[in-house]
Amino acid sequence: MKIRNRKRVLVTGGAGFLGSHLCERLLKEGDDVICLDNFYTGTKDNIQHLMENPFFEVMRHDVTFPLYVEVDEIYNLACPASPIHYQFDPVQTTKTSVHGAINMLGLAKRTKARIFQASTSEVYGDPEQHPQTESYWGHVNPIGSRSCYDEGKRCAETLFFDYYRQHNLDIKVGRIFNTYGPNMHPNDGRVVSNFIMQALTDQPITIYGDGQQSRSFCYVDDLIEAFVRLMASPAEVTGPINLGNPNEFTILELAEQVIEMTHSRSKIEKRPLPDDDPKQRQPDISLAKKTLDWEPKTLLEEGLKKTIPYFENLVKAGIKQ
Repeated sequence: MKIRNRKRVLVTGGAGFLGSHLCERLLKEGDDVICLDNFYTGTKDNIQHLMENPFFEVMRHDVTFPLYVEVDEIYNLACPASPIHYQFDPVQTTKTSVHGAINMLGLAKRTKARIFQASTSEVYGDPEQHPQTESYWGHVNPIGSRSCYDEGKRCAETLFFDYYRQHNLDIKVGRIFNTYGPNMHPNDGRVVSNFIMQALTDQPITIYGDGQQSRSFCYVDDLIEAFVRLMASPAEVTGPINLGNPNEFTILELAEQVIEMTHSRSKIEKRPLPDDDPKQRQPDISLAKKTLDWEPKTLLEEGLKKTIPYFENLVKAGIKQ
């Protein structure tokens, strides 16, 4: 019998929102997948349907500690990504980004693996340039309540490029903009999950500020396609590269669309704007189009139609905000 030559792929944060979708995609590609998670925000519910696959392995482990496995590729997604979760233990959040990057880069160096860093649009802070290009250095508060995440991710990028320059490591850095879809944590405080859960339970839709701050929303399947393409790109394509949907919507527009699509009786309730909340966030994806031949395909309404049933099932199961 011929033994198939499968890639051995490690996904840190593999039981989280993005990680679980990535694990599923990689298994469909025929890879041998190790899902690594400490289950701080990730959940086994997200990966339960993958457990029967003989080429899927789950490891409970925290990336702030060294890991010794043999792999060909590493997707480093481990880090709480919503303000509610990353501000709960800000020191640990910074450790996850910085120590986690050091440990995964060390693993990649030892195994000669190609490594992908899930960076974020938060590296741009509250941007003065709109839309944001990869050459923009950002407008970030280094000592604010969100800095544990913003600066942790910025430091991780620094480490990746220093390992690239100093050790010739094969790196890929993607800057992820707002993404939504099934498997989002219902209590993560992010705007899409918040609005849908509030609408489905007829609670007030909470908008911070006047609702005119804008975001760009990318459906998860489109983002995972970008991950896979970036990982498979030529070695000289290191990034950082913006990965997101350039179509821009105000928070108020999103709230009104969710209310309409869920047939909710919810009313919109305005609250004070949180510290360091960016007023605009929109990617320039020219580089992704050019180097990866990638751009999102899913319109917001279409993506919400695929996302709302997931939250409806959570509400039916008695899961609340």
